[in-house]
Amino acid sequence: MTENRFSEKIDAAEVTPLEPVKFPGRVVIVECAEDAERACEDLLSHSYIGFDTETRPTFKPGAMNKVALLQLSTPQTCYLFRLCRMALERPIQKVLESKTTIKIGADIPNDIKALQQLRHFRPDGFVDLQSIAGQWGIGEKSVRKMSAIILGRRVSKAQRLSNWEAASLTGSQCAYAATDAWVCLRMYEELQNTEKNPLPEPAPAPPKEPKEPKPGRRRPFRRFAKRKEQQSDPADKG
Repeated sequence: MTENRFSEKIDAAEVTPLEPVKFPGRVVIVECAEDAERACEDLLSHSYIGFDTETRPTFKPGAMNKVALLQLSTPQTCYLFRLCRMALERPIQKVLESKTTIKIGADIPNDIKALQQLRHFRPDGFVDLQSIAGQWGIGEKSVRKMSAIILGRRVSKAQRLSNWEAASLTGSQCAYAATDAWVCLRMYEELQNTEKNPLPEPAPAPPKEPKEPKPGRRRPFRRFAKRKEQQSDPADKG
């Protein structure tokens, strides 16, 4: 077990000069059901895999496109499922529901919510780095900064806003997408080999002082109006 030397925070200026991290394995693009079945057989043979998604950006306020790409990575191979060109097939659903093949990612709830717009499934076996990093004394949440702290490497975000629904993906897009999924798996492996050093529990909020009761309001005008109503109008007599 390695001694924990992780810092809690890191400035963006400290991240920029770091050497970029890049997935060292094989990248496989999946666009049909037959290829998906073969890919998922490999994925289900592993205990831990990396997980991420990509969506074509939109610059209209409140607008959101559907997930275009699902990345699932073993240590050796990253599969890029082009969900903009194929359905979320049953074999893929089986991986996302597997309790024995653990999917490691970041900001997983939002990714799952987006995937469920394509097809309903019951997610299981997910570990969110944003939720567990604090056990090692890490207060950052972004993949870029967590990678800088845990691996000492920088994750490039140059392709994040590219068109993930393009007719074909560029080499830069493939490398970026594969790295984003695999690096989550790589960080998890590093955390598991490092001593924990949990962040201190936040100090409890001081108890609120009880509010003083407001003084009762007098309503002279209502009482005056009531007395006035009780008096008869002379014009009504006779």
